[in-house]
Amino acid sequence: MLLITANDLYNQTMLFSFMGHVFVSPLNWGLGHATRDIPIIEELLQRGHEVTVGTSGNALALLQRECPQCNFILFKDYPAPYSDSRFFLPTFIAGIPGLLRAIAQEKKRFEGILAENRFDLIISDNRMSVYSSKVPSYFISHQLRFSMPRNLYPFEVMTMPFNSFFHSKFLGVIVPDINPNGGSNNLCGKLCRSHVNATNRRAYYAGILTSTKKMALERDLDFLAIASGPEPQRTRLEEIIMKQIQYLPGEKVVLLGSPQKEYHKKLDEHTTVHSYVSTEEKTQLMNRARFIIARSGYTTMMELAELETRHGLFTPTPGQTEQEYLSRYYARQGWFLSRSQYKLKLADDVAEAMQYRGFPRMAKTRENVKRLYEDVLRRHLS
Repeated sequence: MLLITANDLYNQTMLFSFMGHVFVSPLNWGLGHATRDIPIIEELLQRGHEVTVGTSGNALALLQRECPQCNFILFKDYPAPYSDSRFFLPTFIAGIPGLLRAIAQEKKRFEGILAENRFDLIISDNRMSVYSSKVPSYFISHQLRFSMPRNLYPFEVMTMPFNSFFHSKFLGVIVPDINPNGGSNNLCGKLCRSHVNATNRRAYYAGILTSTKKMALERDLDFLAIASGPEPQRTRLEEIIMKQIQYLPGEKVVLLGSPQKEYHKKLDEHTTVHSYVSTEEKTQLMNRARFIIARSGYTTMMELAELETRHGLFTPTPGQTEQEYLSRYYARQGWFLSRSQYKLKLADDVAEAMQYRGFPRMAKTRENVKRLYEDVLRRHLS
């Protein structure tokens, strides 16, 4: 018979009481916020902590599949202010008052979650109202400022104090990029630089964070083209790629990011089209690809840096100023070529893009997330 003494019971009780309960809440604007949180969640679980995830929509479905050991709370956020045209910026600005009202409503919902649960740490991925004055709270964002056209630069400068007002509600801001003041070329350029002290003294540069892992696979796929992003621009890019992809040499795969119309077909002997594939299948294809054609969203950029993909061609979503800025920045650095989707000539553009050298080598996610835990998160959980 196994006897448990009062001292043993006390020690076990103390062990479990100090394991730490973490609330992780990613914004459900696309899957980028959820996917970059997966390595953090996995690290917390491996360290023995309890994790509760609060999100909604596709982000909730993804994390339930990828991190089934977590607890889950349906916690809706505010709708993304995407335009269905290339005029993203005017639509975004016009939607700011409604966005602020939605943030205030989200804060009330979060207070209800806090009233029913005890957390030792809160990690909010771009959800500006998910914080508490009583619980250590961290904000994840690679955008300490927004990018705007040159003629609107004064408004770009104004976005820094606007963001900093929300940053000041948090104990720290976790930036998934290299410190831009460290002498190395960082991945998101000026976007992770701020001139506001309240933000700068809270910023912790964690390095890239992505759930996509490098695999020991031969790069036997010549081209992988990914048509992604909000509609209708995703469909427009799909139409452009489908008209030109067969003229590229070698083995080609096209991913359309359209799960509601699931199909798989061959355009010819060397060109395969998938309307949708699983996360695992997409990771394998990205590992196999010698050349990737994709949007210049920051999540994809971190994936390519993690996989050390050397050659690619980016086409930013029209009107999305972040992607347009990143495309210009990478071209200036000599890393990757970018083309407007309306000017794509794949055969010519691919030949030119081969002259670019790809992202510089940088520390990978596994190393970065361990350092993040030791430097920042551990102090609140032990």
